[in-house]
Amino acid sequence: MGDMTNPDAHGCPSRDILDRIGDKWSVLILGELADGQPHRFSGLGRQVEGISEKMLAQTLRYLEQDGLVERTVYPEVPPRVEYALTELGRTLRRPLASLREWSLTHAADVAAARSRYADQVREPVTNSRSASSSWDAPVTGAAGVAAGGAAAPVTAAHTSPSH
Repeated sequence: MGDMTNPDAHGCPSRDILDRIGDKWSVLILGELADGQPHRFSGLGRQVEGISEKMLAQTLRYLEQDGLVERTVYPEVPPRVEYALTELGRTLRRPLASLREWSLTHAADVAAARSRYADQVREPVTNSRSASSSWDAPVTGAAGVAAGGAAAPVTAAHTSPSH
């Protein structure tokens, strides 16, 4: 087992916690519950766009298991169930608010970086197989060996254009 005090080490309890609270749906659900008000299941489902009922139920169950969310069932017909942050869960409000603020502040920077990256890794698109096209790269076999027997650099798979 890894170092029990290093969150980067497999098996460290803090890594398990970081995996849970860093999960896509957990962050969004905890963010909704951060207002301090109890929320009904259906209300959370509407607020957290794109989450399925199954994933919402599973994530709430995990957050309850970890002591971050409390589930209150009222003995009514039909039963009313509400979810709220526990005292422990409320300690996450400030760090999550900081992450939210960072993401809002830097969304354009991240979008620009993604665009630059996509431009760097994208092969040139051509309509013909001209001498300058990427279609002229040596054809290699599964082991990356060119027809002449020398190893050829393998950078991207080439596919035939469909017409």
